[in-house]
Amino acid sequence: MRLPTDGVTPVSRLVMLDDLENDDGYFCELASPLFLAPGDRVLFDGMRASLAVTRANGETFSPTGTWGVRCRYGRPRF
Repeated sequence: MRLPTDGVTPVSRLVMLDDLENDDGYFCELASPLFLAPGDRVLFDGMRASLAVTRANGETFSPTGTWGVRCRYGRPRF
């Protein structure tokens, strides 16, 4: 599923995440599943290894996880 991770666009429905990957190959495998409610916003910057979630009520937090870059053959490269 494509998920807007620009930090501005809200999620339109309930979503469960266990990992994220952007088009540049950066990924984050979360330490535990993350549930996003409608209205939550996600800011994902693989280059800086930062992930921030802003809830619809304005609360912001950064989930923990393992970061890396996938090479073109699908294996993690650190």
